[in-house]
Amino acid sequence: MLDKTLQLQTISGSSSFPEIFFEPEIDRISLTTLQINLGKVCNQTCNHCHVDAGPHRKESMTLDTSSKILQWIKKHKISIVDITGGAPELNPNFRKIVSECRDLGTHIIVRCNLTVIFEEGQEDLSEFYSKNKVELICSLPCYLEENVDSQRGTGVFQKSILALQKLNSLGYGRVEDLILKLVYNPQDDSLPPPQKELEIEYKIELKKLFNIEFNELLTITNMPINRFRTFLERNKKLHDYFLLLKSSYNTQTIDSLMCRHLISVDWKGFIYDCDFNQMLNMKLSNQKLWDYSPEELIGKKIKTNDHCFGCTAGSGSSCGGSLT
Repeated sequence: MLDKTLQLQTISGSSSFPEIFFEPEIDRISLTTLQINLGKVCNQTCNHCHVDAGPHRKESMTLDTSSKILQWIKKHKISIVDITGGAPELNPNFRKIVSECRDLGTHIIVRCNLTVIFEEGQEDLSEFYSKNKVELICSLPCYLEENVDSQRGTGVFQKSILALQKLNSLGYGRVEDLILKLVYNPQDDSLPPPQKELEIEYKIELKKLFNIEFNELLTITNMPINRFRTFLERNKKLHDYFLLLKSSYNTQTIDSLMCRHLISVDWKGFIYDCDFNQMLNMKLSNQKLWDYSPEELIGKKIKTNDHCFGCTAGSGSSCGGSLT
């Protein structure tokens, strides 16, 4: 049986404080979801971004790589494909991937930053989503303009509201087969509040202020890697943030961790236990997705490090929101 006891190892290093490593024994118990990261190109530069994405990035999945991934999905009958980035819509092969997955009967999730809907060449993006019954998970870290713009950039809030209203007009968040979920993440070095309570607040305020409806709110903890880790280091908050995550460790999150049911593939085709490990270059091996069968990936030990406390703190956190 899985040992859920928290094991900590403190190792002195060259950093400003001793590193704290997360080391429970965790393995993958199923493979229901393939998460595809199409690259780091994005129209936004958010200060909490664990991908370190932005308009200046060049990393983007090629047609050859995406074709091999689609062949793997078809061969192994993967039930859920979760597409992310950057802004995945800015990859030139994005619509081909979505359309072919739809033809295979795969449930498609796209992680959308909302403002990409107003980028040049994306004028019909909302209709494309609707036609393909894509489940949308959209970033909206607050229902207040000042908070959103301070985290995601000036003008992002107003564009996000317009995008949500457009999606609502097509039926998203209002009809059964057009699922619209929103994502909340904290403004700073704190844990998210209880997901269900915040969801109620979001639904009341967005309906009252903008007549916006959505299905579910997902709360996600800010991961202390890449851009957010730099923010913490610059403000001398990294040590205290790790202590917060460590002291909030919750054993009840272990069985539901996304890495236990998912594989993440990067823009080159390499695979990882999750998108966070991907950004830290914690590859499973030097082989690529199409070198494996799903059966070979189930039962494998998951690579962990100190950032994994972000998924196990408090109510837990994953690409699907709170875990408990």
